[in-house]
Amino acid sequence: MSAATDSALPLLITMGDACGIGPEIIARLFRSDAARGCVVLGDVGVMRRAARLTGGALAVAEVERAEDAFTAPPLCLPVLQAQGLPADLLAAPLGRIDARAGAAAARCIAQAVALVRGGAAAGIVTAPIHKEALAAAGITFPGHTEMLQALATDGGTPPPVRMMLANEELRTVLVTIHVSLRRAIEGITFDAVLETIRIAHAASARWGQPAPRIAVAGLNPHAGEGGLFGDEEIRIIAPAIAAARAEGIAASGPYAPDTVFMRARHAPPAHPGEFDIVIAMTHDHGLIPVKYLGVEQGVNVTLGLPFVRTSPDHGTAFDIAGSGRADASSLAAAVRMARTLVAGVSASSAPP
Repeated sequence: MSAATDSALPLLITMGDACGIGPEIIARLFRSDAARGCVVLGDVGVMRRAARLTGGALAVAEVERAEDAFTAPPLCLPVLQAQGLPADLLAAPLGRIDARAGAAAARCIAQAVALVRGGAAAGIVTAPIHKEALAAAGITFPGHTEMLQALATDGGTPPPVRMMLANEELRTVLVTIHVSLRRAIEGITFDAVLETIRIAHAASARWGQPAPRIAVAGLNPHAGEGGLFGDEEIRIIAPAIAAARAEGIAASGPYAPDTVFMRARHAPPAHPGEFDIVIAMTHDHGLIPVKYLGVEQGVNVTLGLPFVRTSPDHGTAFDIAGSGRADASSLAAAVRMARTLVAGVSASSAPP
């Protein structure tokens, strides 16, 4: 049994966008015990450059199998060389949008999913990618969540998934994600809200809360103020909450979105949170409160996938790429969360 997780399998860390800070935060992570039992899926040359940029004295070794992570010596970064990456990937300039980096990032994600679905790894931690670089490479997915959802099946119907952003004080799950605000509002339906509540409820057992208190935020100011500022709460959100409660889920609301996060924030002993999870209707409604508390501890989790996937709560930070100054705290938090979720999956699948 590995010390890294409650599984005998390693965690995969995808390299992310080669022109951003992803490789650098990975290299920084591997300078500590936080990376034990992890292996990087990416490009050996890019990772060796990242090791140099973050202070050197870190061996980067190409390995043949994910499980070789467990036999790597201390202060060694094991890399599974991803297949089919652009031959001139290292020529893509740091801190710039480049189609080569977008293509490489997408290939790493696809191969990571294949490995975890094939039983070679316990879960995936993804370093940041850049949506414009993906688009430049002809990748039609707007982000990690949508790509992972499509890759989770063999041509069948993709599983319903949701994005959760979490830190020590808040856990927020989103009904809609990477679409325009106008399209997001159109996407707030009874089925979408109820499905989000169900996914959040089912997933919470993995981090030790089988009966979470779920607060559902409204869409409109003051949660519509009885229909004065919009009726989505009356027509859609409240009926979805009632349906969830009829299924035995401890959901409540809709609450005013400008105050529910303060009520849910868990900062004991002075401020124990009233709720365990907040369901937010749109991307920015839900993510601004979590990010405001500090991106260094935030973790992005994709709920609903048939495997564990987490990610840091920040982007590629092109403005500091190549400087060696990037902070690996959020990546370390993502690894810790992945281990927790892997342990929860292992416990739930164990025979009684």
